[in-house]
Amino acid sequence: MTNKYMYFVANWKMFGGLKSLNSVHKVDKFLRKFKKNNLAKIIYCPPSTLIRPLSKKLKKSQIKVGAQNCHKSETNGAHTGSVNSKMLKDVGANYIILGHSENRSEGENDKLINVKIKSALKSGLKVIFCIGETLHEKRKKITKKILKKQIQLGLRNIKAKNNIIIAYEPVWSIGSGLIPKSKDLFETINFLKKIKKNKVLYGG
Repeated sequence: MTNKYMYFVANWKMFGGLKSLNSVHKVDKFLRKFKKNNLAKIIYCPPSTLIRPLSKKLKKSQIKVGAQNCHKSETNGAHTGSVNSKMLKDVGANYIILGHSENRSEGENDKLINVKIKSALKSGLKVIFCIGETLHEKRKKITKKILKKQIQLGLRNIKAKNNIIIAYEPVWSIGSGLIPKSKDLFETINFLKKIKKNKVLYGG
């Protein structure tokens, strides 16, 4: 995964219908500036129901399409309502978000995320691997310890890390109005880059 690009990832979460696709080409002036100079990678991650129609709509565009999560199994099985990475790739996904704090809060642990990452990479998807500490962990001053653990366990026994982007999303900042200080943010990102040479994004 080259570091020369700036990545802009839009996680649509549980939102959108077919009418929502009419606005996907309205990228603001700032993003178009980077895109024109081939410095930007823009990735839309809609609900699974929109991956196919969105990928068709963006077929001639440089904008890529990603998924928001997947089942851990690489193969078909009796998992009602679930979709695996191979199925997502088949309908047009290029990227996938894994380890998001919302999914972690609903029971996903580092071991499960590790299995999902392996499955996604095997299916040919590039992974946006989310990590982040809670407010309680931040106040205990164990941010670096938590992030290091999430990376070590989430990427355990994964050698091909070129197709993995690390997304640092402090859980305490998401939707709370609290914003990390620039100094602290740069320090944390530099710490992450020392652990892994992967591209690091920020979201919060």
